[in-house]
Amino acid sequence: MFSWVRQEQGGRNKEGEMYQTVTEGLQSLYTKKLLPLEETYLFHDFHSPALEAADFQSKPMVLLVGQYSTGKTTFIRYLLEQDFPGMRIGPEPTTDGFIAVMYGENEGVVPGNALVVDPKKPFRKLNAFGNAFLNRFICSQMPNQVLQSISIIDTPGILSGEKQRISRGYDFAEVLRWFGERVDRIILLFDAHKLDISDEFSEAIKALKGQDDKIRVVLNKADQVDTQQLMRVYGALMWSLGKVINTPEVVRVYLGSFWAKPLQNTENRRLFEAESQDLFRDVQSLPRNAALRKLNDLIKRARLAKVHAYIISYLKKEMPSLFGREKKKEELIMRLPEIYTILQREHHISPGDFPSVTKMQDMLQHYDFSKFPSLKVKLIESVDKMLATKIAVLMTMIRDEESKQPPAMVSGGAFEGSQDGPFGQGYGEGISAGADAEDWIVNRDKHRYDEIFYTLMPVNGKITGVNAKKEMMNSRLPNTVLGKIWKLADCDRDGMLDDEEFALAQHLIKIKLEGYELPTELPDHLVPPSHRKNPTADESC
Repeated sequence: MFSWVRQEQGGRNKEGEMYQTVTEGLQSLYTKKLLPLEETYLFHDFHSPALEAADFQSKPMVLLVGQYSTGKTTFIRYLLEQDFPGMRIGPEPTTDGFIAVMYGENEGVVPGNALVVDPKKPFRKLNAFGNAFLNRFICSQMPNQVLQSISIIDTPGILSGEKQRISRGYDFAEVLRWFGERVDRIILLFDAHKLDISDEFSEAIKALKGQDDKIRVVLNKADQVDTQQLMRVYGALMWSLGKVINTPEVVRVYLGSFWAKPLQNTENRRLFEAESQDLFRDVQSLPRNAALRKLNDLIKRARLAKVHAYIISYLKKEMPSLFGREKKKEELIMRLPEIYTILQREHHISPGDFPSVTKMQDMLQHYDFSKFPSLKVKLIESVDKMLATKIAVLMTMIRDEESKQPPAMVSGGAFEGSQDGPFGQGYGEGISAGADAEDWIVNRDKHRYDEIFYTLMPVNGKITGVNAKKEMMNSRLPNTVLGKIWKLADCDRDGMLDDEEFALAQHLIKIKLEGYELPTELPDHLVPPSHRKNPTADESC
């Protein structure tokens, strides 16, 4: 049982607060400390709806965004390794709405209007987007092992042009912003033949601003171009993204072909396999980091709520008591950038914590500033105390929970089996080559290594470190790497190499030059045959 504040007698702290899990602690902190501040200063009208229990208790979610026919739905099918209810795939824009693919004992589809009244699902606040959206929002439920750990949100394919944006009947960018605030990972999918970022796609990416740490980019169907074209495609994609995602950091881009069909160009097969495994590891880690992500999002929300309270209370303070209210309101809206600067200096707030000036100016037009509440210092102090002390203790709770439980990982579907057996990444390659062979793999090139060995003037069948160094330096590998190779090859730890140890050293150099990593300990299949006879020497390898 955890307690994240100093406990008094009876196992409770002075405020009577005690929590079993981080999730319970986060929910209680939000309800008791942050929610009163949000409600007082109309935070939910300006920024984001109130959080509910389902928002804290839901599984990690992955949001897929991309233009039509970039393979979003196929990507989900690839991860799950089975069709899901409501799935439609084709070269034309087939997915015309949002589909939440979630775990359920019984396979079926729940329509949007029924979904937003279910208190167990984290979608109740989507009710604000109206029937035009809810008629194009469904939940696809199925018993799938992958979905026991994560939920996946499929989105409509994005087209270019003004016509489609108007015909949706709901604010597509705002819906994406709502999901972006709540999901754990945002994957932007691009097709190797569709690198242009349309107006609506650009608007959609900008709606995800502030969630940069969640964004990953997938360049799908990369097997449809050869290596030279792939380099050009990758460069063009990074250039296009640079104009839309205005961050100094480079976005992580995964290359691959995410469907269960033969590769059209196999020359980059090894690259695609490595990239897909990197992406899988990233997605698999989501359940393990879910509590930390929710904690991070709560901190971001608290900082924004504090800034919003300062803005609203400042506008209230500047309003005249009787005459000239409308004129003063227009003046304050025009002066909003200046007000931001004043509040930054007065309350020592970072400029990055302030909401968009343009958006605030548009929304403030519809409010009577004289009805805004004045600054309530106690509410601000309560949130400050939460950020300063209680969040830190929740961090400790997260570490405690991680140490007492096995790490939660996504399993099943495409995440299962690829790491085991002969088709696992790196199987039979690099340091693993020869693991299932009867003979010592180094013997295949030993005759060449022996020719070099006998030119180094061995004494009693061994060469000194000085002579070995001259030859090993010809590889141009750094001394730190060569030092590691020497330790691995010198099995009997006598500071000299016999012909088999020297051959092993040359083999390890070859492995490193081919781009593979060296092990920390020499695998059994690489131990020289003459050194396997002596158990003590074998252990030293």
